[in-house]
Amino acid sequence: MRKTPPAHIKALDPDFETAHFRQALSRFATGVTVVTTHAPDAAKGDSHSSNFVGITASSFNSVSLSPPLVLWSLGLHAGSLPLFHAGTHYVINVLAADQLELCKRFAFGKGDRFADTAYTLGQSGLPILDGALAWFECHNRSRYEEGDHVIFVGEVERCGFNNGSAPLVFQAGQFSTTVALP
Repeated sequence: MRKTPPAHIKALDPDFETAHFRQALSRFATGVTVVTTHAPDAAKGDSHSSNFVGITASSFNSVSLSPPLVLWSLGLHAGSLPLFHAGTHYVINVLAADQLELCKRFAFGKGDRFADTAYTLGQSGLPILDGALAWFECHNRSRYEEGDHVIFVGEVERCGFNNGSAPLVFQAGQFSTTVALP
């Protein structure tokens, strides 16, 4: 059930510049993911690397345990937005600390980002990256355009994880990992 505030209640105008807001947001440490889906006209089950599209995203979060839901977002001007918007499935791969180069390849790489990338195909026929800390194979349940992004809510059909690896973390414009507190 979606509840909205009464029409006469409005948010105040922001009392800050966009750059200030961005700096405040950067203080929040987040994990790093690579989200994968099918390239245009790709046949399900074909494992050739050019049949897939993948992007680095740090906007991942859990939503619900029952049903199992997760979310992530993608900018409205991203070239891959139409593919993720129209696709029925995607895989969210949570990166381990030793996968920084993979993170950069999917964030800034040109051409076939899956070339020389080790992966196996999940049941949806999409890449699960070898060495990922965790992965979530999702049905593309819903999409919400908000501001300058689209929020994707995925219903998790399958998931898995690896023990023993530290996560790749992004905070204040830098990559790092976590250290347990005493």
